[in-house]
Amino acid sequence: MFTGIVREVGRVASFDGRRLVVDAETRAAEGDSVAVDGVCLTAVEGGRLAFDVVDETLSRTTLGALREGDPVNLEPALRAGDPLGGHIVQGHVDCVGRVRSVGEPVWFDAPPELRRYFVEKGSVAVDGVSLTVAAVDDAGFAVALVPHTLAATTLGGLEAGDRVNLEIDVLAKYLEKLVAANVS
Repeated sequence: MFTGIVREVGRVASFDGRRLVVDAETRAAEGDSVAVDGVCLTAVEGGRLAFDVVDETLSRTTLGALREGDPVNLEPALRAGDPLGGHIVQGHVDCVGRVRSVGEPVWFDAPPELRRYFVEKGSVAVDGVSLTVAAVDDAGFAVALVPHTLAATTLGGLEAGDRVNLEIDVLAKYLEKLVAANVS
């Protein structure tokens, strides 16, 4: 589990479509979970950040488009006693969205089947960053990005048309399922 509070922006050292290696100060033991642009990956080597990426992950996220030198948001898994500064983030990307426009606020388009989960003042993770939804419309949602988030994550480099990993608030999904079970 993660919080959506990015600890570091690393750089892709290499990616051959299967093995992703990231240059960063963050270290992980073999078997540790690390969120890379919001995608929960398992470290396959001790020390440096190296991960094996499977077809399922490539088909559901933006990781397949990564190239050497690309920046990525990094967050090690939450440990017992760590503060939950963002919201509960699983690292299980629900879909790839697209940046509609940058500025104040930043607008994202999302697939129709997921739009019901976006609510004003609700939570969403964009490339692993915990954000508060500022507005919703028929095509997606908007967020306001504070200067710290722009500087401490990759979101400061967003441009219209960019693809991003979106993770819906898991509490909204559980609530929907529980309500549906009690209505039937």
